[in-house]
Amino acid sequence: MTSWLWLLTPLGASMLMALSLVPLGYRVLARGVVFADLAIAQWAALGSLAGMSLLPDHTVAGLPVSGLLFALVAVAMVHLILKWVPEHREAMIGILYVAGASFATLVVSNDPHGAQQLARTLNGDLLWVTGPALIPLATITGAVLLCQGTVSERTRSLCFLPLFAVAVTTTVNMAGIYVVFATLIVAPLMLCFLRGRGLFAASAYCFSGHSVGLWLSASLDIPAGPAIVVSIIACSLFGAIATQKLPSLRSSI
Repeated sequence: MTSWLWLLTPLGASMLMALSLVPLGYRVLARGVVFADLAIAQWAALGSLAGMSLLPDHTVAGLPVSGLLFALVAVAMVHLILKWVPEHREAMIGILYVAGASFATLVVSNDPHGAQQLARTLNGDLLWVTGPALIPLATITGAVLLCQGTVSERTRSLCFLPLFAVAVTTTVNMAGIYVVFATLIVAPLMLCFLRGRGLFAASAYCFSGHSVGLWLSASLDIPAGPAIVVSIIACSLFGAIATQKLPSLRSSI
């Protein structure tokens, strides 16, 4: 048992990710801009890559500043898209995502380790997260939960995109775009929207998926990111089926 204690840190990160990203993902789904999170995550990854290439120290308190700046730029562009061309929002947000992915490839094109850096932005390295990295994530999780439970709906709406940008920047740098997207969307969609469960149930099944994925990665020596994504989908499907006949616990958000 002692040999598995090193998994407590990535499991702690997974729990914080579930608690912070699932409520944000619910709001993404409620707004009907599902791919906005993917585009913002891609631009956060682009900013982190640009920071590593151009700045000697691109982090403050564990948060990649360049990644946050680029994520905020993406947030601003998403806001303008929703305001000016709402009827074509998914197509425009898709263009935003493709532009971010293409810029990321160009940024590392002359780096001999560029392919590995790009792969890391997609798949992350959650299995090897360190203790200090949990501090900014815990702070963001606290802010999300506080905003979720205490402020008015108007204030919550105003804070949503900036808070979303900070949360996505931190978690993309830690877990990769695929894991962040799955954490944001899969459990809230399957548990909250399809089965009427509450956010606690969605967070619990999402964390279960993270835990199974981390265990599979450590046991079978397979990449953590894809293992976690597949496990989140499997656990959320199981949860949706298992809770089908239970009374609805839909949260009001």
